[in-house]
Amino acid sequence: MGTVVQLKNQINNSYFQLKESVDDKLFLVEEKIKTKLVSDVDLVKKMTDYHIMTGGKRLRALLTLGSAKLCGYTKGSRDINLAACIEMIHGATLMHDDVIDVGGIRRGKETLNSIWGNQSSILIGDYLLSRCFEMMVEDGNLEVLKLLSSTSSKIAQGEVLQLQHKGEIDMLEETYLKIITAKTAELFSAATKVGAILSNKDQKEKDALKFYGKNLGLTFQIADDTLDYNSDLKFFGKKIGKDFFEGKVTLPVILLFQKITSKEKGELKDIFKKICRSNEDLNFTLNLIKKYEIIKECYKKAEHFVNLASNSLIAFEDSEEKRVLEKLTSFSLERNF
Repeated sequence: MGTVVQLKNQINNSYFQLKESVDDKLFLVEEKIKTKLVSDVDLVKKMTDYHIMTGGKRLRALLTLGSAKLCGYTKGSRDINLAACIEMIHGATLMHDDVIDVGGIRRGKETLNSIWGNQSSILIGDYLLSRCFEMMVEDGNLEVLKLLSSTSSKIAQGEVLQLQHKGEIDMLEETYLKIITAKTAELFSAATKVGAILSNKDQKEKDALKFYGKNLGLTFQIADDTLDYNSDLKFFGKKIGKDFFEGKVTLPVILLFQKITSKEKGELKDIFKKICRSNEDLNFTLNLIKKYEIIKECYKKAEHFVNLASNSLIAFEDSEEKRVLEKLTSFSLERNF
């Protein structure tokens, strides 16, 4: 794997290339989200306005728009409506996640639950989901409705599965992959497959984009989980240790537990049994991760899914849209904005 600095330039360019290719439509996605979240209830308005203001990369919306463009969708605004719908599903899951994880900061700003409390945050997340289902019905395509409703169900099940295994230091890698497939990769997969559905593509193209999105999502989440323990990347501005302090067992910890001595296993188990972990506990864990070169191993796992995602686009003829999506697979290897 090349140096992180080299990757950074490549990654940023691929993300912005996709963004620029659909920028006019992305603006309309933002407007659609604002319109759909209008409410006469004062607290709903305050909370949804704040949620919109916190922004985000809108990567899932970009994937919907980019995939639709790849498949030749040009007429109508269904891609805009469904990109907005997918972003709202994502927003709802983040609100619920922050309540479950007792999260206080997201994207550098206070979370909804830290300002207005858990009860309001859960209800606003439900409000976003109910608006999403209205949009799915309005679209009128049964295949889209089935896909996005099924995806919402899988995300919820992934959250429960993660809770079920919280603090389980000897978690199987297979279980971890099931969790991140449900929580992250399924929505990426739905976002990309929607583009093929809108364009009435054959099953081969639908399956190719579904597979692309799933593997892109897996790479994205593995890289994100790895970054949480990568102390060498502090200068990129992403605070490390968030998952650690929340007691989440992710790939770096799973791979570490497979390699360390019996004594070290006992110490690491004790750390994850604690209700609260200290900075000293984090430093102990980071030193072990460095000692056993776990970061390199995690990126190697991620590269496997990058290759799967990239190869799945063989089903499409060469085009600028295809090249942008191929390059985007590198984006998920490292997140710093």
